[in-house]
Amino acid sequence: MTDAPRQLSEAELRALEEEYDPEARFRTVTRPVAILAGAVLFLLSVYHFYTAGFGIPRATTHRGLHMGVSLFVIFLTFSSLARNRHKTGGFAILGVPVVDWVLAIAGAVSAFYVPWIYDQLAFRVGNPLPIDIAMGTILLVTLLEAVRRSMGWPLPVIALAFIAYAYFGQSMPGILVHPGADWANIVNHLYLTSQGIYGTALGVIATYVFHFVLFGVMAQKIGLGQLFIDLATALTGRFAGGPAKVSVVSSAMLGTISGSSIANTVTTGALTIPAMIKIGFKRHFAAAVEAASSTGGQITPPVMGAVAFLMVEYLGIPLRTILIAAVVPAFMHFFGVLVQVHLEAKRLGIRGLRAEELPKAGKVLREGWLSVLPLILLVWMLMSGRTPFLSAFSAIVACIVVYLIQRIMAAGAAGGIKEAAAGIYDGFVAGARQSLAVTAAAALVGVVIGIVTLTGVGFKIAFMVTSLAQQWATSFHGMLGVLPFELLSIETLTLLFTLIMTAVVCVLMGCGVPTTANYIIMVAVAAPVLGMMNVEPLVAHFFVFYFGVLADVTPPVALAAYAGAGIAGANGFKAGNTAFRLSMGKALVPFVFVFSPSLLIVTQGFTLPDFLLAFTGAVLGIVALSAAITNWLLGPLLLIERVLLPIAALLLIAPEIVSTVIGAAILGAVILRQYLAGMRGDGLPSAT
Repeated sequence: MTDAPRQLSEAELRALEEEYDPEARFRTVTRPVAILAGAVLFLLSVYHFYTAGFGIPRATTHRGLHMGVSLFVIFLTFSSLARNRHKTGGFAILGVPVVDWVLAIAGAVSAFYVPWIYDQLAFRVGNPLPIDIAMGTILLVTLLEAVRRSMGWPLPVIALAFIAYAYFGQSMPGILVHPGADWANIVNHLYLTSQGIYGTALGVIATYVFHFVLFGVMAQKIGLGQLFIDLATALTGRFAGGPAKVSVVSSAMLGTISGSSIANTVTTGALTIPAMIKIGFKRHFAAAVEAASSTGGQITPPVMGAVAFLMVEYLGIPLRTILIAAVVPAFMHFFGVLVQVHLEAKRLGIRGLRAEELPKAGKVLREGWLSVLPLILLVWMLMSGRTPFLSAFSAIVACIVVYLIQRIMAAGAAGGIKEAAAGIYDGFVAGARQSLAVTAAAALVGVVIGIVTLTGVGFKIAFMVTSLAQQWATSFHGMLGVLPFELLSIETLTLLFTLIMTAVVCVLMGCGVPTTANYIIMVAVAAPVLGMMNVEPLVAHFFVFYFGVLADVTPPVALAAYAGAGIAGANGFKAGNTAFRLSMGKALVPFVFVFSPSLLIVTQGFTLPDFLLAFTGAVLGIVALSAAITNWLLGPLLLIERVLLPIAALLLIAPEIVSTVIGAAILGAVILRQYLAGMRGDGLPSAT
């Protein structure tokens, strides 16, 4: 049995989150700057809280205000170099370098400029004044620097590459050539129109995402996260490999209020990872379980990070449609991790938690039921067709009321009200702080989207990818022609190769770009590729989104896995490889719902038989693949069984009845052989 690592302190966990999450690397500031930044962030949250309940101003004004305030605070709270975030520069005012004050003010002013001249824009778009070009240039520079500080280099480099493509279009090779655009036209398109910086991405962050981030913070404040962990422990801790199953179930629950992979890994992993190691799991496996589970938070309704709201804007469909579509794929992810955890526990003979180590579910619910009410209210309002920001407003109000009741019950009326006021202030500041980096990233992604619409490069890339996929499909189909029967048509093979290339690009992009930004870029670049293959838009958007999320556990970056490894004291690369393996369900399911869209329930042409076939095939396919990877089903696998089970998995997820039956027959034969071997006592051990 492996010794568990010591329990990390709250400060150590916060330092760990800062190490692996660039968005959490705030500089050490003097008290006056802390008060100023805190007051600005609090007022930003109050503004969004008010607009959620009583309506937002004109879109450009709303977006410009949100971006300007965010840029101002970013330059005060993020150091130019992460390693110097605890140091004070030579030329500084109140501990903040003078250049950062200049950038903070310049970013805010250039962001406020467009809303200020909004009434004149109709006469300026296409014919910008020199001051318009100057302000647009300043905003571009400050955005690039703000994102570099808060998220790292990858996204700014991508944005600069797209800007260079627009400027040097005449020098591009082959199909990528275009007339090019001078700097004035580029700035005009990116700065003065709604196709660039002030476009949909920034609008969604300012109008929807901020409110749900704030709700997630306030929900944690009232103890909902801890309730989920305690409830998951009570329900699943007794089974084989108990703490690992607690990790999966609690992460699934926590994902309903938080979409941050790294934050979720640190929050739940602080409890579950030491417990997993204590009962016998290897350190890297414990870290991987928590990382793989926590990344599922980004695909779990009703919040889903920011992507659900972006889909609403891009696809023009109700949010509840997106949430319904996300239910089954999210289930498949957590089911896939849970199956591998169970099989690994059985293989190693790892026990569950003892009765004295478990909380009582009834007691947990009796003591914490009040914390669940805001989430229930949020889900009810969303599913009943209320607007997302009104739903979030109501849920935040409910969190405030619950928090006030909790504080009064704990400290009396006078003390409780005082504690509640301080806690609400801290929650509003924390909620706004968590939105800073994603706001800057969304605005900068608007640059990429603007260049795509300015140059039409998205359709050129789509044509290149589909042409290459068709060539590969034709060659591969010719190789299959030597067989006595046809396995796949050229059209199916072309789509398959297109999906594989798109998935690879999504994962590679996601290795350095946050999920939200990755999704927006891939929607502009990769979704047209799938559209040319007649993939339904909702399905295409879910496909690129899921593979973007997978990057959080895909080495060599795998930030969530590295955060988990930091808690476990394990090798981060090894944890990342294992987390990727545990996430194979998430990698398989997108292919399933492309070939069988009924799995998303709300797609066109949905039928119950198609859904049941796809669902059953996906569940059995995940079991078969998990068994092959773990080398255990009812017992250890024979070599031939490890070869046959992946084939069975592929046949099971294929969207037609014959292959599903063949795959089920192979899986059934393996189960029967193992069952009979166990009946004969051939040494199949079992865990309790």
